[in-house]
This record gives sequence, C-alpha cells and structure tokens, in this order.
Amino acid sequence: MANVILPDSELVKSYVAGNETALSTLIERHQSKIYGFIYSKVSDRDITDDIFQDTFIKVIKTLKSNSYNEEGKFLPWVMRISHNLVVDYFRKTKKMPLYRETEEFSIFSIMSDDSPNIENRMISGQVESDLKKLIEELPQDQKEVLIMRIYQDLSFKEISELTGVSINTALGRMRYALMNLRKVIDKHQIILTN
Repeated sequence: MANVILPDSELVKSYVAGNETALSTLIERHQSKIYGFIYSKVSDRDITDDIFQDTFIKVIKTLKSNSYNEEGKFLPWVMRISHNLVVDYFRKTKKMPLYRETEEFSIFSIMSDDSPNIENRMISGQVESDLKKLIEELPQDQKEVLIMRIYQDLSFKEISELTGVSINTALGRMRYALMNLRKVIDKHQIILTN
C-alpha cells in the first residue's frame, strides 16, 4: 500500500479514536512552523522548548476531552494556543517583547522597551493598550490580518494559507487596516510616542 498523506482533520479524528501515532504525525508535520513562531517571539531555546511542550499538552487535553471542534483549521488553532502561551510567558516575566520596525507601520517601533525607566514603560504600556483598542475597531478581516502580521510575525503567504484567501487579498486587507488605523489616529489626534 502506498504511503497516503492524510489531512490534519483525519489525523485528529484518528488520534481522538485512540491512534497515538496520529498525534506524532501532526506534531512532526507542523513542528518547524510552530517552534519557529515561538522562537521568533522569545529568542531562547529553553523557553521555546517549554512553550512548545505546553502547547501540545493543551492540544492533547483539548482533543482528549472532545472539546475540539474540527473546522479543518488545526494549524491556526495550534498557533493560537502557542501565541497565547507566549503572551502568558511575557505577562508572568513582565518582559514585553521588542517589536521590529517594519516599512508597513513605524508606530510599533515605539513599543520597544530598551529603557529601564518606569515612566517610559508605563507610557509604552498605555500606548500598546490604546493601539489594541484601535485595532479592535477595525473590521474583523482586517483586524485578523494585522494581528497575524504584526503580533504573530507571520508572512503574507502563511496568512493567506491560514485565512483561506489569496496573498493579494491578505495584502489588501493589511493595507486597508493600516489606512483605517491612520484615519482613526488622525481623527482623534492621538499621539503615539513617548
């Protein structure tokens, strides 16, 4: 019999039905993407290993408890779990990650935390929370692309795969999201600097 590559959804069903090797296949299939994503956020191999393991502990618990609803989106679901665990890690350690400056949106550069000055950190925290409120006002499709690109550091190719739209559509949504954010910022004359 030829080696058939089963889709994620079939492997999930197989694992829930008791086939432990199905989970190994899923982990091997997506390991580099998930591990790479976590590492890009925390830049530490040991912490990445821990978060990667915690991600799959949560995956196993959810699958075993039958509370995973299969929508054919196994990878985005696991990425969301790992993203949430990264956020939890930063909350616990009180270290906010440095956000890379991109040509797309320089506003995020002000969220870097190189300065130990508490006042600057508080202002940065306020700016970040203001920015999150602004992002929440965007239409869902634009918000989704913006969060995946800026906070999850995914490429437009990955975003298009995860959202099921073409790369051009993902790029368009990102462009509109940034234009809308700028409009809101101008309208409210919000100054996002510290």
